[in-house]
Amino acid sequence: MKRLIAFLLFTVSLTNVVAQKHQASWIWYPGDFELWLSSRTQVMRTQRNTPYPPFWRMDRHTPLVEFSKTVELETDETVELRVEGQYYIILDDIRIFEPDITKIQLTKGKHDIKITVHNPETTPALWVKGNTVVSDKTWGVSRFTPDVVKADAWIFDSPDNKPSAYRLAVKPLTPVSITKGDKSTLVDFGSETFGFFILRGLKGNGKLTAWYGESKEEALAGRDAETWDIFPVAQTASADFTSPLSRAFRYINFEYDGDISFDDVSMLYEYNPLTYKGSFRCSDDEINRIWDVSAYTLHLSSREFFLDGIKRDRWLWSGDAYQSYLMNYYLFFDNPLVKRTTWALRGHDPVETHINTILDYSFYWFMGIYDYYLYTGDQEFIQQIYPRMITLMEFCLNRRNADGMVEGLPGDWVFVDWAPISKDGELSVQQLLLCRSLETMALCANIIGDNDKARIYRDIAEKLKVKTMNLFWDPAQKALVHSRKNGKLDATVTKYANMFAMTFGYLTAQQQEDVKNHVLLNDHVQKITTPYMRFYELEALCRIGQQQHVLKEVKDYWGDMLRLGATSFWEAYDPTVSGVQHYEMYGHTFGKSLCHAWGASPIYLLGKYFLGVSPTGPGYQTYLVEPELGGLKWMKGEIPTPSGNIVISVTEKLITIQTVDGTGTLRFKSAKKPSCKTATINKTGPDFYEMELSSYNHYEVKL
Repeated sequence: MKRLIAFLLFTVSLTNVVAQKHQASWIWYPGDFELWLSSRTQVMRTQRNTPYPPFWRMDRHTPLVEFSKTVELETDETVELRVEGQYYIILDDIRIFEPDITKIQLTKGKHDIKITVHNPETTPALWVKGNTVVSDKTWGVSRFTPDVVKADAWIFDSPDNKPSAYRLAVKPLTPVSITKGDKSTLVDFGSETFGFFILRGLKGNGKLTAWYGESKEEALAGRDAETWDIFPVAQTASADFTSPLSRAFRYINFEYDGDISFDDVSMLYEYNPLTYKGSFRCSDDEINRIWDVSAYTLHLSSREFFLDGIKRDRWLWSGDAYQSYLMNYYLFFDNPLVKRTTWALRGHDPVETHINTILDYSFYWFMGIYDYYLYTGDQEFIQQIYPRMITLMEFCLNRRNADGMVEGLPGDWVFVDWAPISKDGELSVQQLLLCRSLETMALCANIIGDNDKARIYRDIAEKLKVKTMNLFWDPAQKALVHSRKNGKLDATVTKYANMFAMTFGYLTAQQQEDVKNHVLLNDHVQKITTPYMRFYELEALCRIGQQQHVLKEVKDYWGDMLRLGATSFWEAYDPTVSGVQHYEMYGHTFGKSLCHAWGASPIYLLGKYFLGVSPTGPGYQTYLVEPELGGLKWMKGEIPTPSGNIVISVTEKLITIQTVDGTGTLRFKSAKKPSCKTATINKTGPDFYEMELSSYNHYEVKL
């Protein structure tokens, strides 16, 4: 049966290859479409009716590029072409002097094709289609430098489906309630959403103001709201009006003067039509609700790119994006979205500042590439992005101090977390993030065969790791201390470095036990109040088998937000405040984002550490399934991989798994001797067992 399935899959794959062999796509210089789209996306933010673009360097696409291809034809061929921009063609070293040419006649034999495209407004892009000659990723493209790289492409595979026309999808939604007042109308769409409002039958003369609110209080707060639009109205005949810019809201409070009136209100929900490939269900209804709201939160923030929040900021932040990537692998498994965000965050050379100007955010950018390769096995992307990895790492290493450590320099924002902690000097957590970034560099250098650099990066990483652990580990406190400034250690213990050291596998077995008891489970250590850092805190606890504790924390923290009426998860949550104080942040009454991507971390935690599925080799060539109920009576779900979904169901007495391509290892605990009719179970310790999982098979393990 397994051989039959493999043969059928091979046949389908071969058929697809043949069908796509002559499929033409719009192509461009790698990263340029992403930079153009990013420059368009990130300037859409407004705050208090005022444009609010990012405060870091924004790079745009390269306006002038040259596409090239050498072909060998067996017969004469007519080739069609479409171009986004002004262009000229050089065929076999002869320039074709013909304006706006759309067809090229090629004779049998060898031909060298070069097409120069100039477009300062949108991405210079090319579409070519003949019987055998098509535009695809085998074409070369250059920015008129000696380096010619392979072109990039995405979903644009017809002459009319141009990259510059890319837009998100929309669909109509109606509100759950409309409350009319004197010259005002309050609309509630029932949950956090994003899009354009529509006023049906709008007429009259005057001014109409739309006050947007993620909460009812914000929509009714007038100029204390974070987002609003003002529209002049001068219409004698009634007509439908659609707002020109998409906004985030649950509520909209329309206020108007003069004789303005309208018949009804609806909206166009704007979204990225992603497929929910992953799933999770369990015996606890509250956890199921938390998973659902987490999925919705991530989907709202997964747009042209992984954004941090849809009201504030609508920008690309590397720290937020890194966590979104990991959640994505357990929900959408959408690789293009990860790549688009990675390109857009990086920008062009030369590197002049850290990504988003934040020291730690440069490190998260590297770490995201490490995970991307592990989950997808996509070597092509590593080859594309590697040159920009090199230059960013050179920038980071050149900013180390005399002891080989990083610290905030003029122009750097040392973030770590929204918390009252010292951020001066050498922070232990920053050294660990740099270590992990260097390990990423070594991995990627090996992939592309740059063995010398791989050795260099491994050596720097290992030396920095040893120095960091020796310097900051305090045997008396049994933990890593927070920082060193001017050669003097700050003996304060925070969770940040300790939980990253745990997650990265940098601690000995004894140190893990010490950190668990003296830091992670110690109520006297400063608490973390943002979902951003709770992500890493709870992950570290899961890695040492504390799922039961983590489940309680998830129910308390995320469950409390649901009990307060959250329909998407927030940027931060503090259980010690009440009422409108929950919405305060940055000195603004409604400054907090109530839909923030980093609030969706239960997707990742439940998929990786409860269902227990994770890759151990690139693209799930090898993988681990280590389920842990953590106090649940049962759970089931699907984990997406490059070759399909791993389907798993776990009760206290039975584990069932449907596997995908690759070699897996099932690792589990059982008080009784387990059995499986289709595999051999090996005992690895008291109550611990392992079992090998082969490709495309179904297993039932009785506990």
